[in-house]
Amino acid sequence: MRPTADGTTVTAATADSAPGGDGVRPAEGREGSATAGRADAPSGGFLARATFVSAALSVAGALLGLGRDQTLAHLFGAGVATDAFLVAWTLPELASTLLIEDGMAFVLVPAFSAALARRAGGSTSPDPVRALVAASLPRLCLAFAVVAALLVAGAPLVVRILAPGLPHPSLAVDCTRLTATCVLSFGLAGYCGAALRAHRRYLAPAAIYVTYNAAIIATMFFLSERWGVRSAALGVALGGCLMVAVQAPSLWRRISQRPDEPTAYGGDEGRPLTFALVCPVLLFALCRQSQVLIERYFASGLPAGAISHLNYAQKIGQLPMSLALMLCIVTFPVVARAIAEGDTRRARDRIERDLVMVTCIVLLGAAVITACAPQIVQLLFQRGAFTAEDAAATAAVMRVYTLGLLGHTLVGALVRAYFSAGRATWYPTGVMALGMTATAVIGAFTVGRWGACGIAAANMAGITLTAALLLRGLGRHTVAVRVRRIVTELAKPLRAAVGAAGVGLLCAQPFTSPSDALAAGCLSVTTVYLLLAWVLDAAGARSLGLAAFLTVRWSFTRKNDHGR
Repeated sequence: MRPTADGTTVTAATADSAPGGDGVRPAEGREGSATAGRADAPSGGFLARATFVSAALSVAGALLGLGRDQTLAHLFGAGVATDAFLVAWTLPELASTLLIEDGMAFVLVPAFSAALARRAGGSTSPDPVRALVAASLPRLCLAFAVVAALLVAGAPLVVRILAPGLPHPSLAVDCTRLTATCVLSFGLAGYCGAALRAHRRYLAPAAIYVTYNAAIIATMFFLSERWGVRSAALGVALGGCLMVAVQAPSLWRRISQRPDEPTAYGGDEGRPLTFALVCPVLLFALCRQSQVLIERYFASGLPAGAISHLNYAQKIGQLPMSLALMLCIVTFPVVARAIAEGDTRRARDRIERDLVMVTCIVLLGAAVITACAPQIVQLLFQRGAFTAEDAAATAAVMRVYTLGLLGHTLVGALVRAYFSAGRATWYPTGVMALGMTATAVIGAFTVGRWGACGIAAANMAGITLTAALLLRGLGRHTVAVRVRRIVTELAKPLRAAVGAAGVGLLCAQPFTSPSDALAAGCLSVTTVYLLLAWVLDAAGARSLGLAAFLTVRWSFTRKNDHGR
């Protein structure tokens, strides 16, 4: 065992051995003297294992998401039909942000973490976790169902608001009525996922996008000839139901089990899910997703295919961000639990480490995309109805999007720090609204001159402004992190990424084959990035490299000893 920077003790994490177990379980561990006697914190080994499981399933879901987009491009190209579907696709994107990834998770994970902390402190009659479920789930289900019904009935108005310049709105209306059902299914899926993560169960929540994208792909293949692009919308509706089905059994086991034996607890008594707590979180998520609404509003007045080019570019560009944020998704319940237990130092150290690590991960992906954007789009999408002109337009937009990738990632990581305490705070919402306004104003000036690339540039400017303001206000509005130290550490991987992207661009240019150019670009970018990260000691690269070397050497030495 060895002590980690966040005060936990590293031990071996074991898999859930119960029949039908749904993930890894935290090993027994003890914090420092300041937190002795509290509920045991997850070990570093458990966090690493949970992050790996979540990242692996996230990658699988992202690959299926690419397969979904490839299927859509292959069957329907980039034209009137795909533009109509992508207008309807706005509802699942918005619902995913509000109900699964950001909004409800920021409210429910701290709420369940506080309930679990009270249970561990001896409050078992009534059980705080079951009381929270009984008080919140029926009301939320009713609200989700009502909103879904209103969207189905008002689909024509929704389409007119989202894309007033769409040439064939009737197709978009049909697709919107199908995708509107995701408000109920995504709401239930987000509730289950937040509750499970608070219980430190990550397998089922991480698997939802695998089943979701698989359902969309299968539906398109079987029904595309009969239903056209409406088959993709039907796949969204079916996939949402599967997201709930994957998690519900695991959550039922967690809620129905008997509470553990109580331990000493020195935190607060938690807070109910009030409107004042939920409202700023949902408005933040709505403002964040409104950037997509602004993009599609402006793109609806451009030639057919512009909405599709923006969508495909964004989907590829988001892959590094999704992978990087897996770490924050795993550690968000840890931060919330630490704050609920009054251990602000452990929460601060965890937040600082997470910000640096996610930056290092996402900037490596951003450098690869910048260097090899045309080749990536050609290999992924240029087939069937998706032409070479579509590929060139998508690659140009994707390179502009990549400039804002760090901003998007930092916003996703920083906002978890703001909402981890389970207290109402309006600062993130106000900052996100300011960024949304900047996106709209800049987009109105750039769309006429640069088209879809101008819209992507406006997105980049708005989200970067939001990230900068969130980082600046982090120490004043949430856990007292060391902002200057964070900025200094973030500058290191940023410099490494700029240098690596330039070298990768030069190395990829001589090759005419997209696959050869991509291989050369990825190899050169990764090599230069890791070398510069070592030189700059980004995220403690030197100590991590030394630890990896010692671990490998110890492994070989142990094998030789056993062989004697």
